[in-house]
Amino acid sequence: MEPFITHTGLLAPLNRLNVDTDQIIPKQYLKTIHRTGLKEGLFADWRQTPDGTPDPEFFSNQPRYQKATILLTGENFGCGSSREHAPWALLDYGFRCIIAPSFADIFYNNCFQNGILPVSLNAQEVQTLFDREARHKPYSVTVDLPEQQVILPDGHRYSFTIDPFRKDSLLKGLDAIGLTLQSQEAIDAYEVRRLKESPWLFQDMA
Repeated sequence: MEPFITHTGLLAPLNRLNVDTDQIIPKQYLKTIHRTGLKEGLFADWRQTPDGTPDPEFFSNQPRYQKATILLTGENFGCGSSREHAPWALLDYGFRCIIAPSFADIFYNNCFQNGILPVSLNAQEVQTLFDREARHKPYSVTVDLPEQQVILPDGHRYSFTIDPFRKDSLLKGLDAIGLTLQSQEAIDAYEVRRLKESPWLFQDMA
């Protein structure tokens, strides 16, 4: 997993509340266990008009947002089912950070497991970012994880909180598997010891 330290990126606006995971990545795109190729399904139902043509107003259909890496959105983002394909699709599009007033708990945790930083700012700060992005397209900000700040182009800074353990893991690029592998020597030593102490447990595993 790629570490997240300091990231400067273009904001993509999605000013909607209670965006659930079925809207992030509809169920018909869940047929794979691979983390790539899912950007084609990202917000698929919203990218199209009722007649099936691309909606020119939706951000991902606009050329200026094709290289956006920070998603700006409304409260309770990622609610609904716990599908991990949702952060996979966002990451496959190129998003490394999501800024919102609040997130659904399971989605919030899944972001950290996939190298995405979810940043919670208060509603007024998020609205200010929406307003500035609307007036200054394209609009980029810097997210500084060590300092826990979102830095605007004019130098103004918004602070955010984050669990120290999650922060450290993201800075080091460690998901749950990576954290486990840090104890590889201890795990190997345990397996050798168990084989010596209780060989009958391993007789059917040859």
